[in-house]
Amino acid sequence: MQLAIATEGNQVSAHFGRCLSYTVVDIQDGQIVNKQEIPNPGHEPGFLPGYLAQKGVQCVIAGGAGPRAKDLFAEQGIEIITGVSGSVDSVLEDFMNGTLKTGVDTCDH
Repeated sequence: MQLAIATEGNQVSAHFGRCLSYTVVDIQDGQIVNKQEIPNPGHEPGFLPGYLAQKGVQCVIAGGAGPRAKDLFAEQGIEIITGVSGSVDSVLEDFMNGTLKTGVDTCDH
């Protein structure tokens, strides 16, 4: 599985499309086999779900995303988990342990 976490510094970004970068993590058999940070190529409506799908991402974690973005992720077969905050490392650990907690989607549109 490949996971992308919307990233601002070492924290989960409040908005998937306006983050500075994505922490892309490859997980196999419950273990992290690769972890890299890639820059956000730019926030253009409708672009990022396809871009991340081309990279092989199957799940996105962010503080928030708008309804159109959520629909576009669904069309690409990508699960999106919103309402997440905290450090990237702690969120990744919680995700892998099945204990990831979500709150209110932080997207304001």
